[in-house]
Order: sequence, then C-alpha cells, then structure tokens
Amino acid sequence: MRVTATVTVSKPTDAAPTTGRWRHLLTHPGKRKVLGLALAALVLIPLGIALWGSGSWPAGLTVDVSGPLDDANEWVIDNRDTHPLFLYFLLHFSNTATDAVDGVYQFLDAMGWLGVLVAGVLFAWRAAGLGRRGVKVAATAFGAFALCGLLGMWDATLLTIALMVVAVAVAALLGVLIGLAAGLSDRVDRALRPVLDTMQVLPAFAYLLPFVLVFGTGTPAALFCTVIYAAPPMARLTALGLRGADPAVLEASASLGASGWQRLRTARLPLARKQMLLGLNQTIMMALSMVVIAALVGAGGLGEAVYSALSTVDVGKALAAGIPIVLIAVWLDRTTAAAGDRIGESNPGGGPLHGRSAWALVSAGVVAAALAGLAIGRTWPDSWTYDISTPVNKAQEWITENLTFTEVWSREFTLWILNPLRDLLIWLPWWSVLLLVAALAWLVGTWATALTATLSMAAIGVLGVWAKSLDTLSQVLAALVLTLALGVLAGIFCARAGRLERWLRPVLDAMQTMPQFVYLIPVVALFGVTRASAIIAAVVYALPAVVRITTQGLREVDPAALEAARSLGASTRQQLLQVQLPLARPALQLAVNQGVVLVLAVVVVGGLVGGGALGYDVVKGLSRGDMGVGMTAGVAIVCLGLVLDRIPQPTRRKSTSH
Repeated sequence: MRVTATVTVSKPTDAAPTTGRWRHLLTHPGKRKVLGLALAALVLIPLGIALWGSGSWPAGLTVDVSGPLDDANEWVIDNRDTHPLFLYFLLHFSNTATDAVDGVYQFLDAMGWLGVLVAGVLFAWRAAGLGRRGVKVAATAFGAFALCGLLGMWDATLLTIALMVVAVAVAALLGVLIGLAAGLSDRVDRALRPVLDTMQVLPAFAYLLPFVLVFGTGTPAALFCTVIYAAPPMARLTALGLRGADPAVLEASASLGASGWQRLRTARLPLARKQMLLGLNQTIMMALSMVVIAALVGAGGLGEAVYSALSTVDVGKALAAGIPIVLIAVWLDRTTAAAGDRIGESNPGGGPLHGRSAWALVSAGVVAAALAGLAIGRTWPDSWTYDISTPVNKAQEWITENLTFTEVWSREFTLWILNPLRDLLIWLPWWSVLLLVAALAWLVGTWATALTATLSMAAIGVLGVWAKSLDTLSQVLAALVLTLALGVLAGIFCARAGRLERWLRPVLDAMQTMPQFVYLIPVVALFGVTRASAIIAAVVYALPAVVRITTQGLREVDPAALEAARSLGASTRQQLLQVQLPLARPALQLAVNQGVVLVLAVVVVGGLVGGGALGYDVVKGLSRGDMGVGMTAGVAIVCLGLVLDRIPQPTRRKSTSH
C-alpha cells in the first residue's frame, strides 16, 4: 500500500515541471517564435541545399536594369531641348531654380563682404534677443564669417549660402503644407507616415540620381534633391506640433465661435511654434548636408572645393573648405536654437530691442554696413587671407611618416575584420541570407516586417549587385558594432557622471552639426584612402546620436527601481546590468536604429575615400554620367537601407506602445 501510494503521488509530482515548461514554451510569444524558426530551419535549409546548393545569387534570377536606364538617360539628353515635356514644364522649374539661386547670390555679392558679415552677426543677435544673452550667438556668427574670409573661401561660402537660402525656404514651405495636411487629417497622417519613414532611411546619395537623370548636372538637380531631402523633418514636426496642441485651448477657442481656419491661425499654429522651429532647425541642418554632397552633381560652393580636394587627396585644400562648412553649420544651429529658446518669453515694456523696432535697427545696421562696404570694396581683401593647405599637407605627411599606428590599425582592421566578414557574407548561399533576414525581422517584428525586409534583400539580388551589396553590408555591420560598443559605453559613463556629460556636450553638439562630407577630411589625413577610412568616418558621424540616446535612456530609468536594487544590496555593476540596461531597452533599441541609418549614410559616402562597393558605383555614375550603374547602385542602397531599418525598428515600436 505504501509503495502504491508513493508511486501514485510521485507521478504527478515528476510530470508537473515538465508539463509546465512545455506550456510556458508554447504560450510565451518570443519563445514560440524561436521554436517556429527552429522547425522552419529544419525544413527549409535541407530544401535549399537540395534545390539551389550554395553560391552567390544565380544569374537566371537577375534583371539588367542598367541598359534601360542608360537608354532613358540618353533619351533625356537628346530631347531635353526639344521635347514638350521639357520645354513647357520641366524647363520652367529648371530656369526658376537657377534664377532664384543666382538672384540670391547676386544680392549677397552686391551687399559686399562687410554687409554680409554685419547681416549675419545682427541676424544672429536678433534671433537671441538683442540682449546680453545674444552676444555669444552674435560672436559665433562673427567668427564663422570672418574665418570663411580668412581661409580664402568667401565666394564659395556665398554660393553655398545662396543655395541654402532657396532650398530651406522651399523645403520649409513644402514641409509646412505637408505637416498641415498630416496634422489636421488622420487619414493623410497614416498615408504619409510610411513615405516619410522611407525618406528618412534613404542615404543622401540616393536622392541625387533621379534628379540628375531628369535635369542633368547643375544647380536645378542640386536644389531639387536638397528640397526633397530636407522637407520631411519640417513636415513631421509641424504635424506633431499641431496634434500636440492643448485640447483645452482648442475647446475654448471653439466655444467662442471660432471657425476651423480661425482656430488654426490663432490657436493651433501658435501652440505649435516651438515644434515648427525645431523642424526648421533640422531642415536647415539636412539642407546644408545635402548641399555639400550635391557638389557631385555640379552644385558648386564649398562642397565642390571639398570634393575636388578629396579626389586628389589634397587634405590641406579639403580642410580649408571643410572648416567654413562646419562654421556655417554651427552659426545656423546656434541661431535657430536661440530663436527657439525665446518662444513663449514675454517682452515687458517693448522698447527698441523688441518687436518691429528691433528688426528696424537690424535692417538699418545692415544697410549702413552695405553702404560702407561699397567704399572699401565688395570682395574680401586678398591681403586678409591665409593659405592653410601647405602647412596642413606638411603636417599630414609628418603624421603618415611618424604615426604609423594609424596605417597599421587600418591594415590590420581590414585584414582581420572587414575582409573575413565580407568573405563570410559572400560565401553564404543566397537563399540562406534571405532566410536569415526573414528570421531576424520576424523574430523582432511581425510577418509584414519580415516580408518587407526579405523582398528588399531579394530585390538587391535581382538588380545584379549581390556581392557589392554584401560588401557594403559588411562595412555597415563592422561600423555599427564599433559605434554601439563605443557609444553605449560612453553613454553609460555620461549617465553616471554628470560632469563628463557636461564636458562632452559641446563636442557632441559640434559633431552633430557637421555634414557627412566633412568627416572624411581628417579621416583621410590619418588613415589614407582605404575601406577602414569609411568605417572610421561612419563611426564618428553616428557616435553622438548613440551616446545621447543611451545617456537619456539610462537617466530616465525609474529611481524607485534603482533604490529597490540598492536596498537589496546590489552592487553598482549589478544595478547597471540587471536594472538600468534592461529598463532602458527601448532607448537602446532606438540607438541601434539611429546608428544603423547614420552609419549606412556615411559608409556609402565613403565610396569617395576607398570604401568601394555600392558607394563607389554611385560616385562613378554621378561623376562619369554612367547612370545605369549609378541608378542600380542607388536602388540597391535604398533596399539595403530598408532591410537594416526594418529589423531593429519594430521592437522599439512594440516596446514603446506598451
């Protein structure tokens, strides 16, 4: 009896844990996905081996699109001056763009160097309030314009500013109109959201090619691609500001009998001013970045000076043109930020430093400076310039001869990291890469995400650039790992040491305002023209965003959770690994997503400095008029960007939605 009783009791006891484990495995969504992927792998991998074996993308599944694209390019060139589509439609856009940029440039040139310098300083000062607080912003503007002249880049700077003025004006207007539609209509917002998401993923190079195909090289193509590239931030933030308006204010406005137009003009738009000004700041920064890159299609200005210097590996001339780009970016960023900080402040008593009287004083000062400039000459005096190219090139030669560790690091990194990673990706059977992409996308997202990522990856193979795309992917992955390792580590230190974060803040601010092109200059000086140079430039470009997002995510962790961990005797290391990092997972996933997008953008630009792969094909297509090769590589970059963006993004969305 005892034995029977013992046996009868022990069976349920032994079986219960096993049954519970299987039930937990089958009911937990994440573990159920892993189990499903394991079962699918058992079926699909043997099937793939049996049907396709191993090797690169089969030639039978490729479609040659370069031929039709070259034919389309030739047709455009042959019919640009005779076809009605160009004569009565596109030609008007082209001429308007050229006339607008030329008009702004001629106006700035007529003001003279003194008038432009004073206008930049007074405009910055007025944006900051024409008070003691604005002196620092005005001093920044003065230093920026003065150094542009001292470096001998005054005319190129004026041309870049002229392009910026027109591009930002059109992009801001277009962005506000789109933002109004999205902010006032849920249907429009849902329809535009995937379009704007895709536009933000695309690297800057991808915008150049279609406009060059239609308008050829020159100012129109550069202006239009800059407008399209820079408009999304203005549209997004305008819609966000309109949707975030205080409902109580809108309800009060409606109760007073205001019409829809009156509520928009007197309530919604004033409440959205801060968000809209932030959108203008982002639009200005993106427009400057694209205007510089648009030098590849004949935009001129500072970008052309940087591009021509990099193409001949003349680091001195590249730096002489790169410094003014950075200075203009800092001036524009500080000015718009100062204007944004003043929104909502009251101006008691009015007076000569507020309102219309302040603008009248600024205008009078600019006119007086322009008139005074006529007496001393419109162009920047040659005696006030200094050529830094010779000493910089000598310093670069000394660095390459004496600091050999940069060359050694570049060679070893390429030999032991980049080459094996590229060879591994190319060695993998093409169908296994598609399965891997689908598995990762479905594991962290949904079936729709997996389908989008898989089709985008398959499109790369169909275009016939499979090996080059995997080469670019290997560079992105290597740069992303370095970026995340350094960025998360720096973010942890900044979150735990407020003094370090304050020291790094101005450095990160400056790094975030610099266009992509500028990062290539010091990298080429230190590491030469290699694939590793593109990796380093991508890491430095993406690092500020990862550091800032990680720092903010760790600081926003619930203090009660940390206090509970400390009360249980957790060490500092345990608090970080077991409390802060797990609770900051949404922010870390956002950092990964931003790191992917930023790294891809610069790795592609790295084709100018030895990155090769898809970036080189885009540069070749733009510089040599080989539109078939360039457009094919550009479409492949877009597809690769969609793959890399969709994989980390859904987890962030799901995490933030709970």
